[in-house]
Amino acid sequence: MTTNAAQTAHRARRPQRPVVLLVPVPGTSPIHELWAGTKLLVVFGISVLLTFYPGWVTIGLVAALVFVAARLARIPRGAVPSVPRWLWVALALGGITAALAGGSPKIPIDGVHIELGGALNFLRITALSIVLLALGAMVSWTTNVAEIAPALATLGRPLRPLRVPVDEWAVALALGLRAFPMLIDEFQVLYAARRLRPKRIPRSRKARRRRHAVELIDLLSAAITVTLRRADEMGDAITARGGTGQLTANQPRPKLADWATLAIVAAVGGSAVILETLVHASQ
Repeated sequence: MTTNAAQTAHRARRPQRPVVLLVPVPGTSPIHELWAGTKLLVVFGISVLLTFYPGWVTIGLVAALVFVAARLARIPRGAVPSVPRWLWVALALGGITAALAGGSPKIPIDGVHIELGGALNFLRITALSIVLLALGAMVSWTTNVAEIAPALATLGRPLRPLRVPVDEWAVALALGLRAFPMLIDEFQVLYAARRLRPKRIPRSRKARRRRHAVELIDLLSAAITVTLRRADEMGDAITARGGTGQLTANQPRPKLADWATLAIVAAVGGSAVILETLVHASQ
């Protein structure tokens, strides 16, 4: 009876959702149709805002903005990766350690003053990190990788009179973004194939350490070989399509929706700065 209950509970568990990077969510939406340069400017502006004003008001407004954008982009819940247990444990340990630091505010309970400053600071930093990760995920879920290089080339155009190699940097970033998901798949296949190989059970600690070292060297050698082979194939494909200049050739312009998005983000940022200033002044 216990075995059947355990099997039923195991089947009822939801599978872990993996982290999917640089793969846009299928479909179209107002967020999908925005220019990639607009999204990069929004991420840059919000990052600067949270750097200088990392208060609760700013974090709340940015979180609301990201939530509205996710609703407009129709991001499904399945796109959000599962949080592993070790991360919850790490957050709990970090929260307990930060709470020991104390600090204001202080809450008196039965004559004992409990200091919540460290715990609140830890919660604020955690919320800030989650908001920034969600912001980057929104760009990944709604932007095609091929649109990033032309957007960077357009945004970096004012730097060309200074002889800054904007196009070369954009091409290098585009190649890296395109190769990253492909190499992750290759490494996962290599790791799975390595685990399927029969292994001898070592009898001593020295033999186990030596086996781990040999496996690590084999995996690194195979990974380097696969990377070079993929780089050669990608180079041939780029040459057949007209060279690296084609990666930044298509440079679209911002539309009315892009200017409206930038205006909304600027208004939210300005409101956050004003509210944060008023909060600090009242304290």
